[in-house]
Amino acid sequence: NWNTNEFVHSLITKGVFTGIGTVLSFIPFIVTLFLLLSLLEDSGYMARIAFMMDKTLRCLGLSGRSIVPLLIGFGCSVPSIMSCRTLPSERDRKFTIMLIPFMSCSAKLPVYVFFTAMFFPHNGTLVMVCLYLLGIIVGILCALLKKYFSVGGQPVPFVMELPNYRIPSVQSVIRLVWDKVSDFIRRACTVIFLATILVWFMQTFDFRFQIADEAHRSMLATMAGWLSPVFAPLGFGDWRIVTSLVSGFLAKESIVSTIMVLFGTGTSLTAIMNTPAVLALLVFCLLYTPCVATIATVGHEMGGRYAFALVIWQCLTAWVCAFVAYEFFSIIL
Repeated sequence: NWNTNEFVHSLITKGVFTGIGTVLSFIPFIVTLFLLLSLLEDSGYMARIAFMMDKTLRCLGLSGRSIVPLLIGFGCSVPSIMSCRTLPSERDRKFTIMLIPFMSCSAKLPVYVFFTAMFFPHNGTLVMVCLYLLGIIVGILCALLKKYFSVGGQPVPFVMELPNYRIPSVQSVIRLVWDKVSDFIRRACTVIFLATILVWFMQTFDFRFQIADEAHRSMLATMAGWLSPVFAPLGFGDWRIVTSLVSGFLAKESIVSTIMVLFGTGTSLTAIMNTPAVLALLVFCLLYTPCVATIATVGHEMGGRYAFALVIWQCLTAWVCAFVAYEFFSIIL
């Protein structure tokens, strides 16, 4: 209503509000997560879950306590990584955090639905189930590789006294939830917010710091064009798809919105993608580096160097698996 400058209007609506919205979208997950976790822990049931899974996870080099963060990872990686604070040793925390991003979080579900509905209308459920199973299998393989080729020691011996079942204390539950949620808002929000502004800036301006009149002239699209040859062997080297993958680093849901903005219609997308390329793209979206909120949380919990190493490891694993998927399905289809 104030007829503000186009730059200021875009900054507030697409940059600031998007950043705040991204941050706030995680808070209900975190509140719900730690509410249920505190109820399970205070009731005495959490110790029994870890005890029952200890023998199975010890085969992968993990302790039974790691089962809870891994299961939470199917909902959201951010609270899952935060819940690793309950693990007793740094080795177990690092090991578990490395495997959590392979669990397909709920933010990836819109990507699966979009591509399966467009390219696999009759077999979409089967494709999505296979993606979830693939994430688990790759996580298990990575755990075995780390167990046998890394000199990181052994899991901490699982010795604990099983508490009696009891009714959770309302005061302790509220205190635990408040501590975890306030810590997330205080520490992670700044990084997420700044990253959102950075992505908005790169999507809005070109390298001459002028507002890009066309999407392919922006900094983000130009950088995606530089990365396109890296993805050409996977069957999706188009700069628009690469741009959506880069934007997916901010939030996986943005992959779909970016693709629709750049392609306009689904027909344009189907014209440049064949079945092996789509399957390879889905595998890559499943396995490549998690969102910036997850990386910020990893950096806070384990340090920036470990977070950077995790990003490189995830991208390399995703590229190799997508390449194998593309070559395999190109032969059999």
